[in-house]
Amino acid sequence: MMKTLTEFKESLKSDQPNSGLSVQLKSLWYDGKGDWNQAHAQVDQLSDEASAWVHAYLHRKEGDIWNADYWYRRARQTRPNVSLEEEWEQLVLQFL
Repeated sequence: MMKTLTEFKESLKSDQPNSGLSVQLKSLWYDGKGDWNQAHAQVDQLSDEASAWVHAYLHRKEGDIWNADYWYRRARQTRPNVSLEEEWEQLVLQFL
C-alpha cells in the first residue's frame, strides 16, 4: 500500500489505480491523470465528509466556486487559499 505522496504520484504512470485505494484516493488518482469526469464519478453519489472534501476540490478545479463552497461546507472545511496543485497534494496526504 502506498504511504507517500511520491509513491502516489508514481502510480499515475499506471493505466489503472491501485485496487486498494480508498474512493477518495481513487478520485484524486483519476484527477491526477487528467480525467476530471472519472474523478467526479467516484465521489458524486457519496455524502460522507471525506468524499465531500474531494468533491469540493473537484468543483473548485472546474471553476464552479458556488458548488465548491457548498461541498466544502458539507465537508466542514473552508476553501483553501492555495493553488489547485497544492490542494491536490494536501488531499492525497490527508487520505494516504
